[in-house]
Amino acid sequence: MILKVRLPLVRLCMSLCKLISSKASFIKAWEASGLQNFVKLRAWGLGLAFFCFIQPAHAGAQKEEELADSVRTALAAAVRDDAPRRWRYEKIEDRIRYLNWLGEMSDRLAKRRKDTDARTRRELLETIYYEAKRAGLDPGLVLGLIQVESNFRKYAISSADARGLMQVMPFWTRTIGDGDVRKLFHMQTNLRYGCIILRHYIDRENGNLFLALGRYNGSRGRDPYPSAVLNAWKNWEFKDASMSASALPSNVSQAENAAKNNSSAN
Repeated sequence: MILKVRLPLVRLCMSLCKLISSKASFIKAWEASGLQNFVKLRAWGLGLAFFCFIQPAHAGAQKEEELADSVRTALAAAVRDDAPRRWRYEKIEDRIRYLNWLGEMSDRLAKRRKDTDARTRRELLETIYYEAKRAGLDPGLVLGLIQVESNFRKYAISSADARGLMQVMPFWTRTIGDGDVRKLFHMQTNLRYGCIILRHYIDRENGNLFLALGRYNGSRGRDPYPSAVLNAWKNWEFKDASMSASALPSNVSQAENAAKNNSSAN
């Protein structure tokens, strides 16, 4: 559900300016000095700031359900793991493919979020990749889910009180975390919860991604949300055409520099 408070707030501010102008005699002096225009600009600025800060988020929500002790223990252990967020590769070809993915996804994300710099995008994508792989998920699926849930807004809050990039419900922090709801606005923490929860739902639905996505959104068995995520996933599919033998860089450093140059260009 999209929050419907942006435009009314702007109108309210403008109406207030008009009311003051019509009722207060001293406003005539303001008009002469140009302060009335200043007040109007501030009113529009307030509305614009509110528009930018309070962002729409998908209205779905995971439902709190009883978990077996073994499941709760496993999920809690997965959340607590403080392993580094960069995936490690034994084969140079896999490392190069990851770097190519990173550069390509940074370019795509830059087109959707022009307000982010290359460093921020790179950090986000590195974390998404790590947490997705750690949970046995396709990073493209996680990117598609984030696109639908929060449109990559770190501080998004839905009408159901789901929070952050992956719109995690606060009860999860109590069920498998330390109870600190504020951490859901921390990038890596939110991504870890989201990926672990989605993996849990996929396992619970015996690999049925459609039902698992519906459960993640609190709309199990209904079509709109799973279809939206699956369609968004297509925006983040990756086929590395450069991985032919003749196209392979001579070493990882060259591939890393190429990925950094692609990110910095944005």
